[in-house]
Amino acid sequence: MLMKGFKQDIYTCNRCKCGFCREECPSYKTFGLESYSGRGRMSIAWAVLEGKLGLTNEIAKRIYACTMCGYCSARCSMNVTAVIKALREELVERGLVPPEVRDFLENTYKYGNPWKQPREKRSEWTKSTEIRLYESNHEFLYHVGNVGSYDTRGNNVAKALGKILLEGGLSFGVLGRDEDCDGNEVNMLGEKGLFQLLMKKNIQKFKKLGVKEIVTLSPHAYNAIKNEYPRHGENFEVMHYTQLLQEIIRNGKLHISKRLNARVTYHDPCFLGRYNKEYDAPREILQNIPGIELVEMDRNKENSFCCGGGGGNFYTNFFGGGEDSPNRIRVREAYNTGAEILAVACPTCMIMLDDAVKVEGLEEKLTIRDISEIVSEVV
Repeated sequence: MLMKGFKQDIYTCNRCKCGFCREECPSYKTFGLESYSGRGRMSIAWAVLEGKLGLTNEIAKRIYACTMCGYCSARCSMNVTAVIKALREELVERGLVPPEVRDFLENTYKYGNPWKQPREKRSEWTKSTEIRLYESNHEFLYHVGNVGSYDTRGNNVAKALGKILLEGGLSFGVLGRDEDCDGNEVNMLGEKGLFQLLMKKNIQKFKKLGVKEIVTLSPHAYNAIKNEYPRHGENFEVMHYTQLLQEIIRNGKLHISKRLNARVTYHDPCFLGRYNKEYDAPREILQNIPGIELVEMDRNKENSFCCGGGGGNFYTNFFGGGEDSPNRIRVREAYNTGAEILAVACPTCMIMLDDAVKVEGLEEKLTIRDISEIVSEVV
């Protein structure tokens, strides 16, 4: 059983029962049941190991209603997210995944994306731009990802970043129809075999093209390529786009020439923040724009509250859209700062929070903007 590798953590958690992980858990906030919290899922793992509980479809719902935001592991020395991932791997092996997860995995395997969209559509967003396909003499590969390639709102963000990179005089290209899913969500959902297949395809493609440096639009892709790919023998120099923008603003390659008079708050994406400890680059970029007053939400940086889209939930939507869904809670927190703009650095967070603004009736009071969109307007 896959969870046996985490036996010490599971048993320690069940002896301690402190619950530090529970109060800020997005799924516990939504469902209000212990079994939907980090501590509750550790109790499930203990009961399964002890033979007191069998894995069922009902248990699977609890295990998959987790955004893998990492808050529980950040508050505790026990590796709670790793145990949840091991539980998911066990559920995949036993064919007990919920239909929403099954469809996501099948579509990603067959089509390279969860929406069954043709490969040709991956590069449609570039047609009205000067962005070109990657060639071996380019300095950077710009990895766009599924949301940036296929979602209309994501397309706008992908274009905005492309415009900035061109403005900064950087040498880069995209893979277009040849780009594959990075596999981060597949991995978080527990499908090891499919993740390894996607990873190997990407590694082979990058090596064949002579890729040395990669800049990603999504923190999810950044996390997979930076942290998971090296475990399988390949290291690529990879940056999230905010890290690259921070660098080219500092060295004078990108000149900010306009003011933006606005009060702005920033939402830390889980896979950029807690997973990769990058909190400064997005804030430094915003602080370099004349006229911006940057204010913080009460929960920020390592204590940031998840938007609810991680761990595959952006696609599976186990939270629904009720009043206590994570994206609506987070939007209310942003509104309470008095900010006019909620800045994000992740296309998944952007869409999750944009949807919440509409449901909350705050469209005239709070705007969701990706940092790439903000910067593209002031350079």
